[in-house]
Amino acid sequence: MKTRPIFFDVDGVLIDGYHARPGERQHRWDKNLLADFGVDPERFKTEFIYDVFVKKVIIGKMALIDALDRVLPSLGYKGSSMEFVQYWLANDSHVIEPILTTLKQVRAKTAAPLFIATNQEHLRAHWLWHTLGFNEVFDDIFYSARLGVIKPNPAYFAAIEQRLGSFAEQPLFFDDTPDVITSARAAGWDAVLVETDDDVLQHPEIMALLN
Repeated sequence: MKTRPIFFDVDGVLIDGYHARPGERQHRWDKNLLADFGVDPERFKTEFIYDVFVKKVIIGKMALIDALDRVLPSLGYKGSSMEFVQYWLANDSHVIEPILTTLKQVRAKTAAPLFIATNQEHLRAHWLWHTLGFNEVFDDIFYSARLGVIKPNPAYFAAIEQRLGSFAEQPLFFDDTPDVITSARAAGWDAVLVETDDDVLQHPEIMALLN
């Protein structure tokens, strides 16, 4: 069955980690961070995530390890940034199995072009692709550090189209963030807001591919 390209966000769609509705669907990777590493997760978010991570790391302007080396000592952590990253990645990998299983079935049954469109830095993108095995399901992963721009910036969608060429059909895109959905639709994508797993599993096009 010939189909248009289908794109999936990671967190909140493929992985139960960060979600646009955190109170309902989030599995926090940092819930034991203070006990395990002596780092206050709230300070980590304020002084790292909302600062250098968002400003530089997530768009590929600074390596994650370099950024952690600069910030973690001020948060009381004196250990290896490599060990910290391993802990972060391992605890931020709660794959939403029903969705991934369904997409594996789609991959096995069809030639549907499946892609990931996500805001990630390089190390986690590599982890998702190789360690979690997303490379066995998807054709490519387009992430912010690779593209140099984050969703919902319109330039994000333009960068993907530049790499893949003009789409013969309107891309289908699943994401959990309303602002991203709005931007994707403005770019001409058929964007679906994911609030529950069924928004993916029961989507008519996904069901048609399986049948």
